[in-house]
Amino acid sequence: MEVVGLDFSYDNGYKVFQDINLTIEPGKFVSIVGPSGVGKSTLLRLIGAFLSPEKGKVLLHGKPVLRPTPLISMVHQSIVTFPWMTAKENVLLSLKTRTFDRDKMEDAASSALDMVGLQGFEDLYPKEMSGGMRQRVAIARSLAGEPNILLMDEPFAHLDELTAEGLRQDIYNILFNGDATLENVIMVSHNLTEVVELSDVVYILNNNPATIVGRIDITMPRPRIHRDPEFDRYLDVLYGYLTKKKGVLNE
Repeated sequence: MEVVGLDFSYDNGYKVFQDINLTIEPGKFVSIVGPSGVGKSTLLRLIGAFLSPEKGKVLLHGKPVLRPTPLISMVHQSIVTFPWMTAKENVLLSLKTRTFDRDKMEDAASSALDMVGLQGFEDLYPKEMSGGMRQRVAIARSLAGEPNILLMDEPFAHLDELTAEGLRQDIYNILFNGDATLENVIMVSHNLTEVVELSDVVYILNNNPATIVGRIDITMPRPRIHRDPEFDRYLDVLYGYLTKKKGVLNE
């Protein structure tokens, strides 16, 4: 996937982005970070064609993304599950627009729930689930339609820290498990610790209008230990970009 020369302004003329360029290699977990209000969530919506750019383009497999497509799915920061539907019914909802027969839809929903660790919980309603389970349902719903790109907007923000940590430990293997169709995950987060824990590549947004001020490739082996000095060095460099005091990765 590529983002090429993207500009975007609000209707009142306020310019959010100027000349945003991203190159997202297959198989990468990519994060986008930046100060609050810089436009990170807006950029995700532009990548998914939920908004249209003023200038520039988003390419998937070399072709422009001009409208929302099942090839790009999104998990929102608010945990969106419908309280009157079971876990499986919530997941089936994402397949209504696909040309699957009923049996294939049922199989796809069950497979997605199994993928996120909810096998045996298909008939629970949201009120019977923890926050972490409900977010897993939302992720399963996004994966059931077999997208190539998954956009995640602060996916752990509304979970308590212990639940969020447990889901973060599982999420990389859930998303890149060999059975999923995903080529990339693109996540927006304010939590730099989870960004270093999960990401292969981090793009940093800053300035006004926002531009890409840096890219960091994180090469630490997984699982990543927070107390590792190398982990701290990546954190320092990210903080440096956001405060405009750039550090170095290697002493």
